[in-house]
Amino acid sequence: MNGSDFIFETRCLSSLEKVFADEELTHPSFTRATSLQNEVFSYQVAYRYKGEPIKNISVEVQADFQSPVQVRMVGLVPSEYPSFHDHDDQVLRTAPGLYPDPLYPIGEEGIIGYPNQWRSVWFTVPIDKKDQPGVHEIAIVFKNENGDKLAEEQFQLEVIPVELPEQELIHTEWFHTDWFHTDCLAVHYDVDVFSEAYWELVDQYVKTAADHGINMILTPLFTPPLDTEVGGERPTVQLIGVEKHGDDYCFSFDKLTRWIEICSKRGIQYFEFSHFFTQWGAYHAPKIVAVIDGQEQSIFGWDTDATGEDYKMFLSQFLPQFVKYIKNYHLEKQVYFHISDEPNTEHLESYMRASALIFTHLAEFPIIDALSDYEFYKKGLVKQPIPATDHIGPFLETQVQNLWTYYCNAQYKEVSNRFFNFPSVRTRILGLQLYKHDIKGFLHWGYNFWFSQYSRKPVDPFKNTDADISFPSGDAFLVYPGEEGAIESLRLEVFFDALQDVRALKLLEGLIGRDEVIALLENQLEHPITFKQYPCHSEWLLSIRDQINRKIAEFI
Repeated sequence: MNGSDFIFETRCLSSLEKVFADEELTHPSFTRATSLQNEVFSYQVAYRYKGEPIKNISVEVQADFQSPVQVRMVGLVPSEYPSFHDHDDQVLRTAPGLYPDPLYPIGEEGIIGYPNQWRSVWFTVPIDKKDQPGVHEIAIVFKNENGDKLAEEQFQLEVIPVELPEQELIHTEWFHTDWFHTDCLAVHYDVDVFSEAYWELVDQYVKTAADHGINMILTPLFTPPLDTEVGGERPTVQLIGVEKHGDDYCFSFDKLTRWIEICSKRGIQYFEFSHFFTQWGAYHAPKIVAVIDGQEQSIFGWDTDATGEDYKMFLSQFLPQFVKYIKNYHLEKQVYFHISDEPNTEHLESYMRASALIFTHLAEFPIIDALSDYEFYKKGLVKQPIPATDHIGPFLETQVQNLWTYYCNAQYKEVSNRFFNFPSVRTRILGLQLYKHDIKGFLHWGYNFWFSQYSRKPVDPFKNTDADISFPSGDAFLVYPGEEGAIESLRLEVFFDALQDVRALKLLEGLIGRDEVIALLENQLEHPITFKQYPCHSEWLLSIRDQINRKIAEFI
């Protein structure tokens, strides 16, 4: 809308663009796409107001889908540490500043038109199996507080009448417990661990994770010994009740049962149990507390030799009872175990001793660990390795079965990742890579890590997005703490798109065969898709997904 003193501009964009307030909008308009049923489709509308600040702008959606279109404002958060100093060239920018990331609900007060700044509104369209096939018109109308129309955008979403299949890929985020970090919940919201308020938060955050394709949760049997300073400790979130009577231990599984029931209700299918030994070496036991003579106290931790007699005795009593619990609840095909996170060749001997101890009791279950050194797998220390995306080559070359992969802050050159300053296509391309290489599971360490590195202190993730200048912004968390649960990020939505891409590819494979699917992906490329070599253009990826959908439509 134009006036004598103001101009209100809008433009439809794909979910793969990041709109910065301090730069000109150069992204092409994106106004038409296809989607399968039972899929969640996202796009955005950028807007800029030229004039004095204007508040209370409403955003109205007119569409005929079974479920309402979700409308959120793309917020800006600061990044003082956007990237490592020796980053590659596939980044949007390297300067500190404000980056688009959190997706805020739009309340009655509407959105704000900032003078001469491009901002963005994010639209999430859940496609129901009852939605009619064909083209659906989505009208987006911006109005001022008087109800006058400022601008209108039209988007055409064509629904293909076939359902996206269920997700087969196992995806886990440590919740510290994307690992999902429940101690971060307790500290940030100032609630007691295992209070009713705590369990409500766990439920809310697990639901958000499950809604975005995370189907495995790191489960803190004992307080996870992850990203913890040597000699330091994290708040206790131990689910296993322990009582010690001389050399004998008694165990309670009540809290674990409640955890599993909450997660299962929300759609979590798999449980990875927290590591039995400390990170980066497997030298010590995790922090474990027990009740002795009516008083709770720490019985193991940094002063415990990982394979000393005391901890061996504890495990020899706990693990058989835990295996019995798993079988009583029929969880045998849903559980995974860890020994120690990210060992390297320096830790080979200590990891070998720890591995032998665990295999004595848990050989019938999958034992997984994030690692990058092929020697651990070659020596049989890890039956199901999870190499990093930039070290996966030897594992692919030797055709390791049921291979998983992961990335964290160290994977910042060439490969996919989810940093603030990475183009979103570099995040979403992982879906095609996982499919191409038949990867069975993906792991990342940071779903909601709102601490500084080594868990020395809590941080405000709306102000400190790099774990106190420790990891480039975007590595440590995918969600922000909201008053009523998780505030999602655009990176979480884009990663979910990657998982949906895998599901669509698997559907097409069932129709035309795997070789034909890979040919469709690569027939216009100079090089085959690998974890380090891939097209990094939004238009290409959007076009490929459209081709996949239309190829599926041919077989309806």
